[in-house]
Amino acid sequence: MAEAENFTPYSRPHIEADEMIQNTQTYFEFMDQRRSLRAFSNEAVPKKVIENIIRAASTAPSGAHKQPWTFCVVGNPELKKKIRAAAEEEEYTNYHGRMSDEWLNDLRPFATDWHKEFLEIAPWLIIVCRRNYEMIDGEKRKNYYVQESVGLAAGFLLTAIHQAGLVALTHTPSPMNFLCKILERPENEKPFLLIPVGYPAKDAEVPDLKRKSLEEIAIFY
Repeated sequence: MAEAENFTPYSRPHIEADEMIQNTQTYFEFMDQRRSLRAFSNEAVPKKVIENIIRAASTAPSGAHKQPWTFCVVGNPELKKKIRAAAEEEEYTNYHGRMSDEWLNDLRPFATDWHKEFLEIAPWLIIVCRRNYEMIDGEKRKNYYVQESVGLAAGFLLTAIHQAGLVALTHTPSPMNFLCKILERPENEKPFLLIPVGYPAKDAEVPDLKRKSLEEIAIFY
């Protein structure tokens, strides 16, 4: 093992098994209430809330601690309008030939189409970008496990959004290059997820879906 340099002591409070079982059950029940939503309220959400959510997301682990992510936060109505128009253009193509019949059939339970009005209604859009490399003093510096690292950060982000009492949607219009142009992002950044964030609309509904059981998703050895 390499010799430790610049390390600092770390510890966490010890939690007894019974309390841990109760805590994890409570947390599961809380997270089981999380749903992807397409019906948003336009009620304002304080910028400070979004800042704290992003700070929580940035605590995710990353390859060699490179933290290869940028969270682009859009609240400007004109920018949201441009993003919606560009996303709907791509989605229209998807729903009219780019997506297979099997894919379209799998989407039917969600009653979704190329109209993405939530991109203007939600008070905030968070575009999670992956940083494939860094430019430092004119030189390319490699980032490691970029896809995995940004995926972990996105998971932390969604959890923080739910903890705040807000809802979100992991929207992935494909391709998403239009976001780089609209937001004027550098070459080393590529959009990973487009996530509208806000309160649910008062008449919001979600599909009556069931999650897989523990037996279906886990194998203990």
